[in-house]
This record gives sequence, structure tokens and C-alpha cells, in this order.
Amino acid sequence: MRSLFQFRPPEPPSTVEPVRTEFPKIVGAEMAAVFYGKRLAGDFYDALRVSPERTLFGLLDVAGRREDNRGILWAAQKIFRELGTSLFARPDSNESEAMTELCILLNRGIMEAAGGVRSCPAFFGCYDEQLGTLCYTSAGHTAGLVRDSSGIAELGPTGLPLGLFSHATSDAPTIGLEKGAVLLLVSRGVVEGKSKAGRNEHLEFCLDRVKESLQNNHSRQAEEICSSILKDVCEFICGPAIHDDVTALALAREA
Repeated sequence: MRSLFQFRPPEPPSTVEPVRTEFPKIVGAEMAAVFYGKRLAGDFYDALRVSPERTLFGLLDVAGRREDNRGILWAAQKIFRELGTSLFARPDSNESEAMTELCILLNRGIMEAAGGVRSCPAFFGCYDEQLGTLCYTSAGHTAGLVRDSSGIAELGPTGLPLGLFSHATSDAPTIGLEKGAVLLLVSRGVVEGKSKAGRNEHLEFCLDRVKESLQNNHSRQAEEICSSILKDVCEFICGPAIHDDVTALALAREA
């Protein structure tokens, strides 16, 4: 797909930080994120309302240390907010095409800001509160998890991580979220959290434990779900999660 937009964000100061996210109010659902750690690495999330019925959100994990990533995160947020709004604002926008286009622009913007290759697994979603649908793309990100009446399903990668190849594209399927369903996203630091206890030393928390934690948590409150997941991770590793950023983001639809 040929890009319809040309966007070149200005060079930010080396100390710039992305704008803090304030999650929009969503009719019939709620969204929240919880972060644990010392912001050592490149976890970053954002969300904004892009039309009367659509909310666009994303979770990124830029490789490397945060002090080296500030400019990349700043550029990614600027593209996400400005061009994401442009692409999804019209009522007749094709969400799948808009999501693919946004990923192309973000991929190029990340490579430009990094001055070369910089791996950035990312998950982006657009939730339509009128239809209860989610259009998403997962660029090499840890699988998203959907908990509903049928159990837990994985939303696996639909393309390569951003920041690796200038012409890489990613598919953008659409799914329905039934009432009471929860979408959970976690960063790499969650699944790679290592235990420090006895025989389990160096054993990773892994995605299966995230699934188990989500299945055993019956809350429908987005922030409670995120906090519960991170509590289980911290108990598993038996100490502060200082090796990497640890982030959980949830979208919970009312029953």
C-alpha cells in the first residue's frame, strides 16, 4: 500500500518525554494501564478518541534504554496522535486500511527518528463503542489476550516489529468483543519476568501464566485487571522487576 501521508516530525530535545496519556471515556467500556518499574526501557502506551464512536490505542516496546529512546517515543506519539486522528476521523473510514496505513507511517517515523534500525514490537487497536468491534494489528508484539464467555483467545502477531524494514506492512483484522469481554495487553517485561526463588530460579513468567492469571481474575474493571496481573508477576519474581519495564493495558467491555 502506498502511503497517503508524508510526515516528518521536528527533531525533539534529547530530554523530551511523550505527553502523559489520559484515557478517554468510552461508552459501555473502560480502558486503563498500569506500569511497574523504574522506566529503564522503552515501554510506551497511548490512547485517544479519534471520532465520536472510535478510540485508538497502542502499546509499544522500543528496544534499548529509555534515555536513548526518548526521541523515538516522542516521534511515535506525534505520528500516532496526529495522523491516527486524520486516518480514523471520517465515519466511512475503512478501519483495516487506516490501521495498515498508520503502521506504515509509524514504522518509517521510528526508523527516521532512530537514524536506522530499531526493533519496536507494537500492538494497536481501534475500538468502536457502537458496534463493540476491535480492529487491531500486532507488529511482532506479545500476543493480546481476549477473555470472554468461551475462555481466553490469543491475538497473535499480524506482522513484523516496527523499525526493522522500511517497506514492512502488517495485516489488520477485526473481531467482535462480546459484552463482558476483556482485552489484555502486556509488555515483554511481563512474560520475561524471571523467578529468583529456589528451583524456579530463572524460570520466566511466560504467556501461559498471564493467561492463568487473567482467567482466575473475575473482575471487569480494567485497572483492577492490570494491577492483578502485575501483582502476580511481582510475586513470581520474588523481588522488584528491575530488569525491564513491566506494563499491562486492558480494555474491558461492560456486561
